[in-house]
Amino acid sequence: MEREWLFSLIPLTIGAGFLSFGVYGLRRARTLRRRGVTADARIVRHEVRRDDDGDRHHHPVAAWIARDGRTCEYSSRFGRETIGNRFRVGAHAVVLYDPEAPHRFEIEGWDARALDLLFTVLGSIFTGGTVTVLLVRLLAF
Repeated sequence: MEREWLFSLIPLTIGAGFLSFGVYGLRRARTLRRRGVTADARIVRHEVRRDDDGDRHHHPVAAWIARDGRTCEYSSRFGRETIGNRFRVGAHAVVLYDPEAPHRFEIEGWDARALDLLFTVLGSIFTGGTVTVLLVRLLAF
C-alpha cells in the first residue's frame, strides 16, 4: 500500500464527522425524551443565518417559562428556508426541554430527529466502508 491510502482519509473524515453529528443529535433527543418537560411557548422572533451558498435559514426563537419560574428564550438548532404560519412570530408552540439545561430543547413539529438518524446512517456507511477497504488492502499486501 503506497500513498493512495491517504485519499481514503477523505471519506473517513467525512464519515466520522457525519457520525459524530448524528450520534450527538440522537443522544440529545433520547435525553429529552427521558427527562424532558413540556411547556407552552411562543415564537418571539427568527434568527436568520446564511450558509456558505448565501441561502438564508430561519431558526425560530421560542420563549417559555420553566417550571422553576425561569424565563427561557432559545433559538432552535434547526433552520429552514421558509417559515409556515404555524411557526410565525407570535405563534404558540410546544417545547420539550431539559429542566437541568433548558438550552437543550426542541420545538414540537419543527425539530427533525430524522435528520440526526440520516447523518448517523451515512456516517456509519462512510466510516465502516472506508475502514473495511483499508483493512482489505492492508491484508492483501
